[in-house]
Amino acid sequence: MNSWETDSTTKRRDKLYIIAEILDIAGNGTLKTQIMYKANLSFAQLNEYLKLMLKIRLLEKFARNGKTVYKATEKGANFLQRHREITELLKTEEEANGTNHKNGVKVPPPKLLRKI
Repeated sequence: MNSWETDSTTKRRDKLYIIAEILDIAGNGTLKTQIMYKANLSFAQLNEYLKLMLKIRLLEKFARNGKTVYKATEKGANFLQRHREITELLKTEEEANGTNHKNGVKVPPPKLLRKI
């Protein structure tokens, strides 16, 4: 089991991970409800993250076919790439090979580690 899957010791995701996850989901533009379901956030949590991310310009919102769409900005894509690089640096050699998860460092799932 990797450290991002739920078990008794790692049920919580940190804020930077959630921001990275939202950026990954909204990469090419997506609806608010899709972000909410894919990131497994409540409506209230999602609104707080979107408010913050719009304020610091990690996300932008615009209308597409009469619906509000959220998309990662260049700054957001840069954040996501740096987040991936940092989490890779924090991996131990055993974790990189999938054999050890005991040092307590949370590493995002492979889908968040792919290159942009």
